[in-house]
Order: sequence, then C-alpha cells, then structure tokens
Amino acid sequence: MTDKNETSTEVAGSGENAIANKEIEGLSQGQLVRKRFVRHRGAMIALVTLIFIVLFTYSASGLHLGTEKQPISIPGWWHYGITDLSDLRYGDGVCDDGATGCPTLQLNPFAPEFGLGDHPFGQDDIGRDYFALVMRGTEQSIMVMLIIGGMGGIIGTVVGAIAGYFRGRLDGFLMRLTDLIITIPAIIIGAVIGYKVGNLGVVVLGLYLGLFSWTGLARLVRGEFLSLREREFVDAARVAGASNKRIIFKHILPNAVGIIIVSVTLSMSGAILLETGLSFLGFGVVAPDVSLGSLISTYQDSFATRPWLFWWPGLFIISIALCINFIGDGLRDAFDPRQRRRITKKDRQRAVTAGN
Repeated sequence: MTDKNETSTEVAGSGENAIANKEIEGLSQGQLVRKRFVRHRGAMIALVTLIFIVLFTYSASGLHLGTEKQPISIPGWWHYGITDLSDLRYGDGVCDDGATGCPTLQLNPFAPEFGLGDHPFGQDDIGRDYFALVMRGTEQSIMVMLIIGGMGGIIGTVVGAIAGYFRGRLDGFLMRLTDLIITIPAIIIGAVIGYKVGNLGVVVLGLYLGLFSWTGLARLVRGEFLSLREREFVDAARVAGASNKRIIFKHILPNAVGIIIVSVTLSMSGAILLETGLSFLGFGVVAPDVSLGSLISTYQDSFATRPWLFWWPGLFIISIALCINFIGDGLRDAFDPRQRRRITKKDRQRAVTAGN
C-alpha cells in the first residue's frame, strides 16, 4: 500500500513538472518574464490602477513644465485652475455643522445630485477648487517620482557596473563615495536641495534629488557584476576577443537587468514619499504651486472640522505608493528564475490520471 502511494506521488510530481515545463517550452527569457508578471494578480491590478491614476490626473489638470517665469502648460478638461477663486459653499443643506467648502461629489446613482458637481473634492479656505489642487499635486508627485527613479536607475547602474567589473582602486573609490552619500540622511540632503531649488519647479527639484538616489542600486549592481564576471560565458567572450564595453553591455548587463528593474521600481515608491515629506516640511514645491505633501501640511489642522482637505491628498499618496510596491513585487517574482507556475488541484489530478 505504501509503495503504491509513493509511486502515485512520484508520478504526480513528474506530471506536474511536465505541465510546468510545457508552459515555458519555446519561450525566450523576455517572454517568460512577461508571462510570469501577467499572472501576478496583485501586480496587474496595481498596474491598471496606476495607469488609470496617471491618465486621469494628467487629462484633468493638464501638463505643466518649466518655471514660474517661463511656464509650459497644456490645459486639461477640468474647468478650474489652482489659482481660480469662487464663492465658498456654506449653509446650502449639504455642508453640515457649519462647515464651508464641502465636497459636491455624489457617488449614489439614485441621488438627484449624482456626479462630480461643481467642487467634487470641496474648496480650501479661500475658495479654490480642491479637485484642481489635488490633481496638480498628484501631477507634481508623479513627475518627481519618475525623474528620481530614472536618474537613480541610470547613475546607480553605471556606477555599480564599473565598480563591479573593473574592481581594484576604481571599485574602492566608487564604493567609498557611495558609502559617504549613504551616511547622510536622505531627508537632510532633500531639505538642502529643496531649500535651494524648490522655487525652480518640480523638474529641477527631481533632477537634483536624483543625483543622490542611486547609492542603494549601485551596491546591488556591483554585487551582481562581481558574481557574473566570473561566469563561463564571460570567460568565453574574453577568449573570443570581445571588448570590455561589449562584455558589460551585451553579456553581463542583460543578466542583471532583473535586479535593476525591480530596484528602480521600488525606489520610485520611496521617491514619492520623500517628495511628500519635503513638501510637508516646507522644503519641496513652494507656493503658488502645490504638491500632495504641501496640501497635507497646509490643511493638517483642518482634519477635525473639514477632513476631506486631508483625506484626498493622503489617499492619492497611499494609492500610488502601494501600486508601485505591488508592481515591484510582481517584477521581482517574474525575474526570479526559481519561481514556478502554481499547480492547481485540477492540474495535479490530471497529472495523476495521465500517469496511471
């Protein structure tokens, strides 16, 4: 009886391996990664949500670049701007407990006021439309996130690749520079940079912050290059006469791209939180422009009386950060060669039946 059970288990195991191997048969590494990522339910939901937030934000508020003196703007579909003033809503039967500027957003489809209304997120103390402010703040935070993530990814990859491949004195110099920057708290670096260039616009702020956001990735890439440069395929490339540039970019870097993409993705979550913290402390985006952090800082005292002034920017910060984290988890699992397809009970039963 025991031998029969053991035989069935072995047959099922071999059948499951056959099912898993058949799933990846004939697929390239890129196709395999894409297949694993698409099957990660949390990552796909987060990706769709993030795309929706980005498209909704930029279509509503428009695109704004440049500085205060030389602005570059493409208007969106929302009819209010961040400087437009209107009469504060008060005593109209919607605002309770004497509150002013309450939201007009109504999600009940059976209510007569169903829809966005004139001020879906309410109004601030002086009558500005809070929906326009939150959309503008989200636009700023997303732009900072992308700039910091992109610059940190490029600089960290280059520094880590050079240090890990060439080693020696160059490796020692680059890693000591990396250690020096790591020892300085990011919030202090950001505060100094924000104080100096915060009034020049979010693009300039993001570029300066990106110059100091590469250290963690550089150490990860260096470790990968130290390991990969000793592999047989690299020795074969050297024997074939390949240059150092070709070995780095054609042979080693493609094998390290997984850890780079995952690290950059997760660093974007930290970037948006860094910008939020700086703006909350007053060292980020400065008035008359706004960001999600500056909105929370400005209206933190209104939480008890008008909580929507605190909820909406906080909701967008949390949503974007969670989406980035889930996407990063999905990419990490997709690039992990040890990840296998999850075998369902139906697949396992089919494997046992095929073995019998």
